[in-house]
This record gives sequence, C-alpha cells and structure tokens, in this order.
Amino acid sequence: MLKEVFEKFRTEIWLEPSLFSHLLQGCILSQSLPLGKQLHSLIITSGCSSDKFISNHLLNMYSKFGELHTTVALFNVMPRKNIMTSNILIGGFIQNGDLETAWKLFEEMPERNLATWNAMVTGLAQFEFSKEALGLLSQMHEIGFRLDEFTLGSILRGCAGLKALIPGKQIHCYIMKSGFDGNLVVVSSLAHMYMKCGFIEEGERVIKGMPVHNVVACNTLIAGRAQNGCSEEAVGQYNLMKIAGFRPDKITFVSVISSCSELATLGQGQQIHAEVIKSGAASAVSVVSSLISMYSRCGCLEDSIRAFLECEDADVVLWSSMIAAYGLHGQGQEAIKLFEWMESEGLEPNDVTFLSLLYACSHSGLKERGTKFFELMVDKYKVNPRLEHYTCMVDLLGRSGCLEEAEALIQSMPIKPDAIIWKTLLSACKIHKNAKMARKVAEEVLRLDPQDSAPYVLLSNIHASAKRWGDVSDVRKAMRDMKVKKEPGISWLEVKNQVHQFCMGDQSHPKWMEIDGYLKELTLEIKERGYVLDTSSVLHDMDTEEKEYSLAHHSEKVAIAFALLNTPVGSPIRVMKNLRVCNDCHVAIKFISEVTLREIIVRDASRFHHFKAGKCSCGDYW
Repeated sequence: MLKEVFEKFRTEIWLEPSLFSHLLQGCILSQSLPLGKQLHSLIITSGCSSDKFISNHLLNMYSKFGELHTTVALFNVMPRKNIMTSNILIGGFIQNGDLETAWKLFEEMPERNLATWNAMVTGLAQFEFSKEALGLLSQMHEIGFRLDEFTLGSILRGCAGLKALIPGKQIHCYIMKSGFDGNLVVVSSLAHMYMKCGFIEEGERVIKGMPVHNVVACNTLIAGRAQNGCSEEAVGQYNLMKIAGFRPDKITFVSVISSCSELATLGQGQQIHAEVIKSGAASAVSVVSSLISMYSRCGCLEDSIRAFLECEDADVVLWSSMIAAYGLHGQGQEAIKLFEWMESEGLEPNDVTFLSLLYACSHSGLKERGTKFFELMVDKYKVNPRLEHYTCMVDLLGRSGCLEEAEALIQSMPIKPDAIIWKTLLSACKIHKNAKMARKVAEEVLRLDPQDSAPYVLLSNIHASAKRWGDVSDVRKAMRDMKVKKEPGISWLEVKNQVHQFCMGDQSHPKWMEIDGYLKELTLEIKERGYVLDTSSVLHDMDTEEKEYSLAHHSEKVAIAFALLNTPVGSPIRVMKNLRVCNDCHVAIKFISEVTLREIIVRDASRFHHFKAGKCSCGDYW
C-alpha cells in the first residue's frame, strides 16, 4: 500500500517537500526500511536535506528502526539542529540500550524541553536506574517543568521497580493536585506501583476510583494479585474481566497463565491456552514463554516442548524458559543440548539463561559441566554473577558432596550472602549427614533470619537420622522458645477442574475414610513387593506403630491414594507439594507406581519427580 502511495506522490513531492515527512512516518508505521532509504535518496536529490523539519523526520525513522550507526552519522552531518534533533538521538541511544551515551548527550544539551526530560526519565526507569530517575524528576520539578502523563507513568514504574512507597505516595499527591486522577494511564501506573510495593488494597482502591475501567485497569488488578502470591484471586479477576466484556490481551494472558503455574491447575491453564489461540495472541513470545513455564510446572514437559517448537520467533527469553523447564524436570543433559543449540543459532545467552542452566546442572549431578558454564558466563559472555548464580553453584557443589568447596565459595563471594544461600548449603549437609558443618551453617541462617523454621527442621532431620533424640529435643525446644513454627507439609492435585488439598493429620476431606482405608491396603501391597519403612524420616522419638502411621499419612501419599481412587485407570497422576519429598515417600511412590501401573508425577519444593514402573526420573539424586 505504501509503495503505491509513494509512486502516486513521486511528482508532487518536488512541488510540496513537506510530503516527505508524511511518507517517512508511513515507512515507520509499515515497518518498511527499504522504502525509507529510497525516500532518503530523494530527499538528498531534491535538495531538502538541509530542511530541519524533514531531516528530523528522517533521523527519527532511522532511530525507530534501530539503525543507530546511520542515525549518529546523519546527526553529525545535519547543518541545522534543534532540541527535537537531540531528543530523537537520545531516544535512539536509549532504544539501543546505550544509556551512558544518552546521558552524556543530555548533559551536553544547552537547552532542554519537556520531551527531553521525559525521554531521560523514561530511559533511566526502563533500565531500572530508578534512584537516578527519581533524582532527575526532582530536578525537573525544581526547574519548573510541569510533569505530564508520560513523566508520571515512567516515574511510577521506577518507584514500582524500587518498591519506593514514600516517593510513590508523594507522586500520588501530585497526581491528585494536578488533576491527573482521571487519566487512565497514570492511575493504572499508580495502582501498579502500590501493588508492586505489596499494598494490594491501596492499588485496588485506586482502580475502583477510576471513572471508567478499561483493559489496562483489569490487567493491573490481575498482575498485582499474581505478583503478590494471590494466584486464585488473579484467576478470579480474569474471569470477572471476561464477564464484564473486556477482551484479554497478551499482558492479561501472561499474568493469568503465571497464576495457573503457581496453582498448578492444568485444566484451567489448558482452557486459557485455548483462549490465547482464539484471541490471536499465540504468536506473542511473552505468552509462549508463560505457557512453557505453566505446562512445565504442571508436570507436562512434552507440552512445554511443543509450545517452544511451535514458536517461530523464539528469543533469548523463550530459550531460557525452555532450559529452565528441562532443569525443573531434572533433564540436565537436554538443557545443555538446548543451550548449545541456542548458541549455534547466534543468540547470546543472558544472566537468566545461565541461571536456568546452572540450576539444571545442579539437579542432575553435572558438577564439571556446571562449573565450566559458570566460567563461560563470566569469561566469554562477561555476565556478572548475581547472588542467585552463586546459590546455584553452592547447590551444585553441595549436592556433589564438595561441602568445604561450597562453603569456601560463599566466603569468597564479592556479594554479601543471604539466608537462602546458607540454607542451600545446610540442605547439602543433611544429604551428606555432616552434622558438624550443619550446626555452624544453621547459626549463619538464624543470624540472618531468626524466624526461619528451615534450619531447625534440617538440624532435626540430621539428628533424627543418627537417632540423637536428645539433640532433636533441644532443637525443638529452641523452636518453641523462639516461637518458630514449622511449615506444615501440604500436597494438592487437580481432579475434574477442582483442587483437592491434603495435610498430614487433617481428616476433614469428605472422602477421608475411603482414602484412609485404601491407603492401608496400598501400604500392605507395596510391603509385599519389598517396601521397608525408612523411619529416619520421622523427626520424633516414637514407637514403631506411631512411626508407621506418621509415615503412611504424609500428605503426598494421601493425595496419591485419593487420585488412584478418583481418576481413570492408566491416566497419569500429578501431585504438588510445598516441601521437599522425604526419603521414605520417594521409595514408597516408586513401589506404588509399579503395583498400580500408573505414572506418578510429583512436584516438590525444588523439582519434579516422574515415577514410572518402580523408577524415578531423578535417579535418586535430589
């Protein structure tokens, strides 16, 4: 279409050079750089290249197409420049990730307008330099510039990134005084800021006060609930949005699919996937990435692979999501193959890619490969390791039995260790029954987070496995004295679009008597096949009968018994658990998968276990 318009106006351009600006804008809208270059040639031959207005439109076109080298070259030869010229170049540098050069140009400008300040504030906020963005906003206000909706939207996103509630509230006051409280974009950004800071009710109050609701407002509510762990409410809000007649977009789908991932509600996720296809959002990379994560976290790795392979425009985010999916299911070798394929495609891995890769290696016992990938990340790709990367390395070394090496890595890190990295080492101490180091590491965890139950529980496990009941009692007393409560083990599964939850000791389920009776039969049957109780998993000094009852009623076993009674014969069973699967349950489920001829998929706190025909995909390495 643009080409025909171009031919139509070819002769008129010579009489009316201002048409160049309209045609250049048309090239941007139609994403046609070749036609833009032809127009550039005509501008030169027509003698219009000295026209400041036309030159700015030409500069803007190259900037929008990411042709930064051409943009800079054109800027340097332009005989006449104005504030708009510099603004366009600043925007070009920001778009290409060169914030440093954009800042330098900003500081060198003898005169700036509102668009200049907006561009720089937006750039700083976009690249998470939120403190600097807030500082610039303060300068802008002192000079006397009146903030507009673009400035306010950008700075509120910066406050959200920093979780800076107090500056956010100050901006809220400015919004009310300046009459922006009726602007849908500004109000949605304000609500997002409150929700990102963890103040859901305040965010919802802001949204409810809007004179008119739109898709952006609905998306803000859904995302806010999803980000604050209110996954069920996020899905509920999504359903209300559809009832109200709003059409979900790709931003909606990313948030609600992420909520299905957290809930592990496969049926709901599949329904939303169907809605994604109907809406035409199935090609959006961000949506596909969410689908990969959702299917993976629901135990359907094959569906994750299918979603990945069907996406034609896979970017680094998508590849990283698929590598993470393989890692979650303990398929480290497949994760490595995918990483190597990604490199062969010419895509450069980022910090998230390497985090996913290191996680995959740690859960597959690939110590040597993981160590080399860490070196590759630093030496070749110049990615600075974050605390999460070091935590993966500590996990990798600890699981492999290199406890001293893992501890040395923590001590030598250029980053201050947190409670999570010490807990990771403590978990490795439990695996390898190193009580001496465990006590020392537990002290570090409790120093950083005195109310964390994990170090107490892990120490109890270590002492209980060695039958040091006195030490177990001391740990329990310390928990009582500090008023620390152990997180109860909870397992849940979805049957016929309904989520059923089980907790040890809770007999409130309507079918409890039936479940309990079947569980006793099942335990006898697997005992006949060779199953022997692993009483080291019991953290209290009990008699044999009490231990047997306690072990038999761990939440995942109850959930599996319920699933066997209420799902079609031969269908896979998918159970989620909030804590790590204990050794006894792991052995028992292998036997159950063998006697019932069922595939049982269990997601615990760190990974998936696929039990089939008496074996587990983790190879007993978890």
